Amino acid sequence: MKNLLVTGGCGFIGSNFINYMLDTYNDIAIVNVDKLDYCSDINNVYHKERYKLVVTDINNSYNLNNILESHNIDSVVHFAAQSHVDNSFGNSIQFTRDNVMGTHTLLECCRVYGKIEKFVHISTDEVYGEVDTEHKGCNEKSLLNPTNPYAATKAAAEFLVRSYYHSFKLPVVITRGNNVYGPRQFPEKLIPRFISNLLIGKKCPIHGEGKTRRNFIYVDDVSKAVDTILRKGEINEIYNIGSDDEFSVLEVLKTLLEEMGIKEPIEEVCEYVEDRAFNDFRYCIDSSKLELLGWKKTVSFKEGINKTILWYKQNS
Repeated sequence: MKNLLVTGGCGFIGSNFINYMLDTYNDIAIVNVDKLDYCSDINNVYHKERYKLVVTDINNSYNLNNILESHNIDSVVHFAAQSHVDNSFGNSIQFTRDNVMGTHTLLECCRVYGKIEKFVHISTDEVYGEVDTEHKGCNEKSLLNPTNPYAATKAAAEFLVRSYYHSFKLPVVITRGNNVYGPRQFPEKLIPRFISNLLIGKKCPIHGEGKTRRNFIYVDDVSKAVDTILRKGEINEIYNIGSDDEFSVLEVLKTLLEEMGIKEPIEEVCEYVEDRAFNDFRYCIDSSKLELLGWKKTVSFKEGINKTILWYKQNS
């Protein structure tokens, strides 16, 4: 791996991954393809050497073909996606355009190019659908049961990715991760929204009763996981990237109040709002397959939350 193409690298997770890879390895160059959507920030990537940003849409096959050829790309990590679930309950057509058509365009360009050694597709645990509280976690062979438009587009993209292995032997790998958090995350997501609101004395919106449960993983651990999969993951395999830090929405808010030293009762800092049309109660995944490659979570929820709080305090 010498020349890496990263899509969506000005977003939260993609930019963290780029910074991690350029910090860790001196012998790779990265081309970042990003259309600079509302949640992108070119300042998320602080490296200037061995790094190039190309502002274009992954649906633009002409530009993608030129990038692959001119930069002699040998590996791809595909982060680019519409990912805010709430938005998919409005006009979800853009989710299909970017998550499905964009992925298909990228796959086809890579097929025609013919020099890709590994194509890592970043998916989500939401493709599994709701998991009951007695279930220890979905593994990579669990059936897919997406229940919202966002998750459905990610599942559809996965089927396209795997079809390009079976039909054209494109060397693909798929990751499915749970909720990621950390510094520089766009404040539409749960944890940065709560922190940002608490810092300015604004109430935190709780959808429904706040009892839905999610697992949370710190962004640095995700970057290390993707790196591990890029280097050691087997072709045509799927790897879950998750943690055992499972909390309800109200439990997350309670933890933030404790770590930020806010003494007000939780009822005084939140407001209950109408839930989305459908909201899976719980997601949970088993990451033991990834751990066999040598990866393990290293940042506890408390440590990660405090790093995140500090960043938002310094950058609010």
